This record gives sequence, structure tokens and C-alpha cells, in this order.
Amino acid sequence: MNTTKESPPGTNRTTATIVGVLYIIGTVAGVLSVPLLGGIPGAPDYLTMVASNPSQVALGALLIVVMGLALAMVPAMMFPILKRWNEALAIGYVIFRGALETFTYMALALCWLLLVVVSQQAADSGAVVASQFGSLGILLVKAQDPIIAVGGIVFGLGALMLYSLLYQARLIPRWLSGWGIVAAVAYAAAGLTAMFGTTLDILLMPMLLQEMVMAVWLIVKGFNASAIAPGAAKTATHEPLSAA
Repeated sequence: MNTTKESPPGTNRTTATIVGVLYIIGTVAGVLSVPLLGGIPGAPDYLTMVASNPSQVALGALLIVVMGLALAMVPAMMFPILKRWNEALAIGYVIFRGALETFTYMALALCWLLLVVVSQQAADSGAVVASQFGSLGILLVKAQDPIIAVGGIVFGLGALMLYSLLYQARLIPRWLSGWGIVAAVAYAAAGLTAMFGTTLDILLMPMLLQEMVMAVWLIVKGFNASAIAPGAAKTATHEPLSAA
């Protein structure tokens, strides 16, 4: 006997809208953090810059936290729906994009907040002690590179799980989920190359555009009603067999 409870159509429509809004909040917060923090790591006097603009850096770190929390809520909202098609893959999606990805965002925000403390201590210290704080500051700045690289790999793998499920379930148009699959591979590749010191930010653009298009689609259209109807998950799961 199948004891799986189907969600009411109104609930699924609300979930789609919330997911779309969360994607927009997370992306906008991440984009807004770039002008606040982007030019600091490469500046020769970065500690002075941070000490002179602690509120700016703290706001940038806060935006990273907002991005992480908003995007972490998406897997939590999607899991009850996605598990109908493949529970193991849905759990993997929650782990990668709900837990591991959020951890990388929190670690990144912590580096910035600690950098504020270090810069202020360096500004208030003598030359000898300031140089020691400078070494610690360099460590905090350099630590962000592997965190971002690992975060890109985790994000890409989690996104690949999500869009594979969406493609199978037909919850959104297949051209949109197919775009997500390609973009997820490119995103993970960017993180992998960053691990070896090569920055290919252009590989991140397809995912940025895809998630914004999908967010608007979910807010305006919601999930495919026929795909989410009772029994649709079983039909989609056995589709290749029936086609054969």
C-alpha cells in the first residue's frame, strides 16, 4: 500500500512562489556583497581599508549570510516534493546545497568578520605587533580562495542533483532544467579549476542567469500541475520502461 501523502495544489503553488522568492533574495544578496568586498583582498593596504570601513565589510558579510540562509531554505522547501521521485537524490541535494554549501557561506562570512577585528587591532598596535596582525590578515584573505573553490564544487554537485530531479519529474520545462544541468557542470568545473589557481568566473554566468529565469518562472507559473498530480511521480519514474 502506498501511504505517501500528496500535497494540496495550493500548497505546491505556494512552495513554488516561496522558492522563487528565496532564489531572488539569495542571488541579489550575493551580487550586492561584491561591490562591498570585491576590491579588498587584492589591495596592498587591505587592512587599512578594512579598518577604515568596518561597517561596509560587516554589511558585506551580513549579505553573504543572508544569501546562505536564503539558499539553504530552498532544499528544505523542495524536499517534500522531490522525494516522490528519488528520495536518495533529494536527500543528497539537501545535504550538498542545504548543509555543505551553507557551511561554506558561513565560513566565508566569518573570515570577513575576523578580518575586521584583525584590522582594528593592527591599527591600534605598534609597527612590530601590526606586522603580526598583518600576517594573520593575509591568512584570512587567502583562506577565502579555497573556501570559494570548494563552495563552487559543492554548489555544482548539489545543483546537478536538483536539476536531474527536475528534469525527470518535469516540474519545470525540460529546456529550463536541462539548462540547469549544463550550468551546474560548468559551475562545478569553475570551482575545480579554482582549486588549482585558475579563475574562470565566466563559467558561473550560466547558472546565475538560469536560476533567475527559473525563479521568475516559479513565481509566475509555479510547478507543472500535471507533473505534480497524484500518481505522476510513479509514472515519471517508470517512463523509460513503459517507453521501451
